[in-house]
Amino acid sequence: MEPLDPRTTHGTPDPLTPGGRGAFAGGTPAGRFYPWSYRDDAGVSGVDLVGYKVQANDGGIGKVDQASHEVNSSYLVVDTGPWILGKKVMLPAGTVNHVDHDERKVHVDRSRDQIKAAPEYDVSTDSDPVYRDKLGGYYDDTYSSIPPGTAR
Repeated sequence: MEPLDPRTTHGTPDPLTPGGRGAFAGGTPAGRFYPWSYRDDAGVSGVDLVGYKVQANDGGIGKVDQASHEVNSSYLVVDTGPWILGKKVMLPAGTVNHVDHDERKVHVDRSRDQIKAAPEYDVSTDSDPVYRDKLGGYYDDTYSSIPPGTAR
């Protein structure tokens, strides 16, 4: 499967495509988004991503400061540098579209605005189930036709 173009948005209002595969690369059957697991075809297996640049679908957002590969609990912490005044953001593993190891870049399928609007990262709450549910739900909502944070 060809990697998706990181400069475009890949989510659709209808999570199913013909044949029952998800509407995004590495999607699971029925298009279910699993925020805390890397996609099978993202190219992450067994690789330390710390130091890799992170590319949203509309531009760079920073460098990987920390990467987790725990089963069903994987994520990236990205140091945004001057982009968001030196703040860090946590990206659930499911947002990783693909990794270009030659260029040392992690491509995520979200926009800079979506990442900037995500629940704020706090190192003291990164393992808190409430924070993780909130963050995972936020990124799950970004695949929906309904804007994130909107009551359903």
